[in-house]
Amino acid sequence: MIEFLKFLKGYVRIKVWGFSPERFMNLCSNRSILLWDIKKEGETYYMSISLSGFYKLRPIVKKTGTRVAILRRCGLPFLVPRVLARKIFLAGLLLSIFFWIWSGRYVWDITLEGNFTITEDIFTDFLQEQGVRVGVEKARMDIESLEKEIRRKFDIVTWTSAKLHGTKLQIVLKENDTLQAAESPEHNYTCSDLVAQEDGVIVSMIVRSGVPKVSIGDEVKAGDVLVSGSVPVYNEDATVRKYQYTRAAADIWIARMQPVRETLPFCYEKKVYTGREKKKYYIQLWGKEYKLGFDEITYPYYDTVMSKKEPELLEGLTLPFVFGDYTYREYLKVESSYTLEEAESLLKEKYAKFIAGLEEKGVQIIEKNVKIDTSSSMWLLQGELKVLEKTGKETENTDIQPDAAETENITETQ
Repeated sequence: MIEFLKFLKGYVRIKVWGFSPERFMNLCSNRSILLWDIKKEGETYYMSISLSGFYKLRPIVKKTGTRVAILRRCGLPFLVPRVLARKIFLAGLLLSIFFWIWSGRYVWDITLEGNFTITEDIFTDFLQEQGVRVGVEKARMDIESLEKEIRRKFDIVTWTSAKLHGTKLQIVLKENDTLQAAESPEHNYTCSDLVAQEDGVIVSMIVRSGVPKVSIGDEVKAGDVLVSGSVPVYNEDATVRKYQYTRAAADIWIARMQPVRETLPFCYEKKVYTGREKKKYYIQLWGKEYKLGFDEITYPYYDTVMSKKEPELLEGLTLPFVFGDYTYREYLKVESSYTLEEAESLLKEKYAKFIAGLEEKGVQIIEKNVKIDTSSSMWLLQGELKVLEKTGKETENTDIQPDAAETENITETQ
């Protein structure tokens, strides 16, 4: 703060030499003239003094027999006259301030985060329908209504946040984590069974409601009934008097063999870059792209690399234009073949993704027996995995007995 006040009032950097510089500084102190940043080099002293204090030095210099020279002028009183003398600079400064204030009233950048199912193209079209686009005036935007409209339009969105940060509109979404369950809603069965989804051997079974049809150690086939929702009620002579109906519920785990097969061709087309490339520049103004000196690309095969720069005067203050370039890199397609090390690496990468997919579904891997081999035309990774997974798909029980009208429904127990 003190340095800022010194800048506003102005100060000069001086050097003092002559008969008695020490007496010069003592007299300045006695007359309340502030000196700071004092340095001595030989018989010469260097120091800073306020502009008002400098005007009071004449009698002190005369009395002490010293000499004073100005080395540097600092502060606003010296800066303003120099700025006013440069009319073009001043006009540019005023125009920049005006442009800064004017551009700050509009949205020049829109960012979207948290979208996994909803593509940016779909969301951009939605924003266009709502009148939200690059260049829209911030005062015309209703953030609360936009958030409500997002949740209404996209059922998968459970939470959203939209906020303005300078000239940037930031939209953050949270999609429903239980999308798969939403796509397959629970059936409102009166009576249901649990059936096996895969062939395997029962290793664990906890029945919460219904009648178990299998036990631990039994081998089952896909489609077999594991737990029935028809609960028999017996007479004293152990004959079935009637049935009560419920929704079968149980935690059942089976062990089964999971086949694995990943392939990789011996030959493939490899990109060999020639080293030739072309670079074309572009600018974007208010969301519209303009290419500068764009010529037709004559390369038969090429990759395109795009770079983009978004100037920001301050954090959050994005300007209404973007500039960058496209780089076109030519390559040739060359027939090539995988080495043993390359084939093993790529097949193991595919195998790791397959394992990760099983683990995401809650499948536990007990044993692995896979190997890499070759066939007549490709590399081959194949084998079997012994896995442990939960099974039991709910299906409607249509085997209703004739006395069903006299039966009473029992509530599923969790």
